[in-house]
Amino acid sequence: MLLIALGLAMDSFSVSIANGLATKTFQATKALKIAVFFGFFQAIMPVIGWFAGVHIIDLIADYDHWVAFFLLAFIGAKMIYESIKNESDTLVASLSIKVLLVLSIATSIDALAVGLSLSLLQVAIIIPAIVTGVVTFSLSFFGVYLGGRFGRVLKSRIESLGGIILLVIGLKILLEHLGFI
Repeated sequence: MLLIALGLAMDSFSVSIANGLATKTFQATKALKIAVFFGFFQAIMPVIGWFAGVHIIDLIADYDHWVAFFLLAFIGAKMIYESIKNESDTLVASLSIKVLLVLSIATSIDALAVGLSLSLLQVAIIIPAIVTGVVTFSLSFFGVYLGGRFGRVLKSRIESLGGIILLVIGLKILLEHLGFI
């Protein structure tokens, strides 16, 4: 559960570092604002995905482990690709509510897919959602701080790590359902 939360939080952490880079000095109120938005959306999106999955589970029960694997593998591979291509997130000097909403939704789309995967695996969603929200909140707050200090060095490595974590979890789910683990 914690590994999934860490994997999901890496996009938000990366964007938080980028925002820390933009300001160059740590501002606790800005860090708190970013952390609240990112943490909330990372917690709510898996719940939305889970509820969507509950309604389609009977249609795909025979191959749900494949769906979970491909979703997690796709998300993980995308994160690794973006870190290698060094596609930077938009740095925003002044974070309006609108900008925070867009960034929060954009960084939590993968959490929606993970919530769908968890519903297909018949895993209760409350604890994963809370853990993901708390981990994302904490890492986002810390990311704004780190951005001003070490962000240029850490950014792509952090996103790659998140992608690798999601790939490994997807592979584990697949291997478990195929009887290899």
